[in-house]
Amino acid sequence: MNKEQLQGKWTQVKGEAKRRWGKLTDDDLTEVEGNYDKLLGKIQERHGDSREDIKKWMDSLET
Repeated sequence: MNKEQLQGKWTQVKGEAKRRWGKLTDDDLTEVEGNYDKLLGKIQERHGDSREDIKKWMDSLET
């Protein structure tokens, strides 16, 4: 998923991210508001997952 796709599917991504990474708060998601790099960083910060794992998950949302 690229930056434009993330912005276009932001509502879906927010919901899925909260389900997958329960430590993400509404404030976290408001702060990153569709910014691909910030979302990756916030997930890494809260959960310690690798960027590659997060990117694979985001790519899986395209289907």
